Amino acid sequence: MASRTTTTAAAAGRLTWRILSPFTLHAPCSVLAVNTRQCSSKLATQQDKKPKRSALRPAPSTTHDWIGPPNPLSNLRPIVYRVAENESELEKRLRHLRQETEDWNHEFWTKQNISFSKEKEAFIISQLKAKGLTLRDEEGRRRSLNSEEMAVFYKSFLDTNRIRHANYNKEWYRRNFTITLLMAQVTLKNMWRTVTEKHNKTNSTPDKK
Repeated sequence: MASRTTTTAAAAGRLTWRILSPFTLHAPCSVLAVNTRQCSSKLATQQDKKPKRSALRPAPSTTHDWIGPPNPLSNLRPIVYRVAENESELEKRLRHLRQETEDWNHEFWTKQNISFSKEKEAFIISQLKAKGLTLRDEEGRRRSLNSEEMAVFYKSFLDTNRIRHANYNKEWYRRNFTITLLMAQVTLKNMWRTVTEKHNKTNSTPDKK
């Protein structure tokens, strides 16, 4: 994992892009990742497993967050948030909510992408079978459907998952609003502490005669 300064801007931007962009961008071969990933058999072999984060997470830093490469299933970058020295209860609450939201996002998109992959594969096979064709031709090459045929599947998947995505968006905005409020409270509290300490230091300094 590489380090970064503490900020939620990049993550928030990426997630907002997922929410507002056309639905087909949520496919496992996501163009949202910084480095384009190719579809692989990994989704098929892990589709029945509970989504997990890497066990090789570094220990939290006191100065910066850790951010890793995109997860091959959720396409989200795992983040380990920093633990500030002398962390207050408010800061701890904020950190826990941010970390919980990261894990919640990872689980949602892992399940959604796996479901998309499985249903897409079943659709392709059924359409080829209706044409009297197998999944692979005589030379072993995989057959595919044209864009118009696949558009039928994309619309069907979108309609089926419309409520799920609407609920996801509501929960995401609720969490983001709460995180923003907590960040504002932490900032104001730290500013007040700085002003108070400066004021106390000034008052404790003896006057020169």
